[in-house]
Amino acid sequence: MAVEIIMPKLGVDMQEGEIIEWKKQEGDEVKEGDILLEIMSDKTNMELEAEDSGVLIKISHGNGAVVPVTAVIGYLGAVGETVDPEKTVATPVDTPSERQVTLKPEEQVSPASQELVAKDLSGAVRATPAARKVAAKFGIDLGLVEGTGAKGRIHKEDVEAFNAAIPKSSPLARKIATDKGIDLTTVTGTGFGGKIMKEDILNVLAMTQVPAEASIVTPEESLPDLPEGVEVIKMSPMRKAIAKGMVHSYLTAPTFTLNYDIDMTNLMSLRKQVLAPILNKTEQKVTFTDLIGLAVVRVLMKPEHRYLNASLINDATAIELHTFVNLGIAVGLDEGLVVPVVHDADKMSLSEFVVASKAVIRKAQAGKLTMAEMSGSTFSITNLGMFGTKSFNPIINQPNSAILGVSATVQTPVVVDGAVLIRPIMGLSLTIDHRIVDGMNGAKFMVDLKNLLENPLELLI
Repeated sequence: MAVEIIMPKLGVDMQEGEIIEWKKQEGDEVKEGDILLEIMSDKTNMELEAEDSGVLIKISHGNGAVVPVTAVIGYLGAVGETVDPEKTVATPVDTPSERQVTLKPEEQVSPASQELVAKDLSGAVRATPAARKVAAKFGIDLGLVEGTGAKGRIHKEDVEAFNAAIPKSSPLARKIATDKGIDLTTVTGTGFGGKIMKEDILNVLAMTQVPAEASIVTPEESLPDLPEGVEVIKMSPMRKAIAKGMVHSYLTAPTFTLNYDIDMTNLMSLRKQVLAPILNKTEQKVTFTDLIGLAVVRVLMKPEHRYLNASLINDATAIELHTFVNLGIAVGLDEGLVVPVVHDADKMSLSEFVVASKAVIRKAQAGKLTMAEMSGSTFSITNLGMFGTKSFNPIINQPNSAILGVSATVQTPVVVDGAVLIRPIMGLSLTIDHRIVDGMNGAKFMVDLKNLLENPLELLI
């Protein structure tokens, strides 16, 4: 019997995926664990493994197709087996509300997780030891986690992503979702920090009246006649995600930006001194982004700057303070911008931070970031200095309360002890959410950061 290959849901906000390339062709033999195809979600690429062995008997959507999550994109089967042509059109798999799950009263859960719980009750949950360890740490029921491994096997990254992506929602939104059998993990929230509001649930209800097939876009679709010299291209899933996030941040957070000049003389000297030792120890070159990032982490850990390492929650009625720093580092790609996260950066030495930052940056450039590596940041930095940018106003990566922009280092005449000297001066721009941080607090943070960067030996202590 033919086995459906579906477009996986790689994150809580993912609504569709683009097929980058099929690695197998119709008629090819496939073994369990083989790479079938490469897909792109909002901000990351992923290779999809075969969950069963057999023959790829049908590809329903080819390279370049944009397909809704959970829609059928192909079939695996036996040699000579065929599938009904009517079934080769992508259709969503059963939603939790369409399946009957009988639970004891104490086991009743929301429709958002019934399908996964049912799998757990049947004893089919498959997880690695590392995944079980992380689940125990966070108190997560593995029956609620969707695995990305072969045959749904749950990996450590799946548990971490689940923990980071548990959707926030208003009580009314949860009630409506429960009444209508809507999976909250499939809903994109428009409230602060992606919180799901009543209007988001109502929008989903309205959209369910449109067949899923209507939203499938293939490269063959023709565009209307255009004037000469005009070209129209479709936005990629990544570009759509960036556009949505930037508009939400820009329109919801009242921001202001503080600009400071940093004398890089001592930091440049320090980098020269530690370059060879760190290279010998880690096989990685320490960059100014590494040094600046670690300096930011050190300053954020001071109690007086805790509001720079915070997030708004509960419809902007409460502030979530963090006793750790997960540093987001913006990485520009040809396709768009991603922000991989160095988790628990406050616990790292300089060499450890260099290794961790290089690892996530390389994965970002290769399009191989997991959802866990793209979520959970408490503060972010973005560096445009290599392009000669002198100053800019970075947009906050919500739900962070601030973001630091790093500009170019320029040889500049400055007055030192009454004498005019030429010094390497770097520009820093701190954009702050004024709902959480006031100007004075932001300025105090920048003064401390400036002092540390200009007297950087403390980074080695």
